Amino acid sequence: MASSIEAIQKILQETIAPSVSRIEIELAGVKADIKSLQSEIKRLDERIDHLDDKLTTALEIRERLAALEARVAAH
Repeated sequence: MASSIEAIQKILQETIAPSVSRIEIELAGVKADIKSLQSEIKRLDERIDHLDDKLTTALEIRERLAALEARVAAH
């Protein structure tokens, strides 16, 4: 009976263990890819925030210019 259990353990180690190791290696690669994507997303978020600030400033300038033009036209 003990030899049967040992044989089953050996078969499992020979068939499942390498697969688990390959999965762990692939998972590490996926984690690295996710970190890289997160870094790129962070940079894009920062650029979008910067563009949002510029757009807000441009809209404020446009509104002020329109108000000044209206005052000039009224005189």
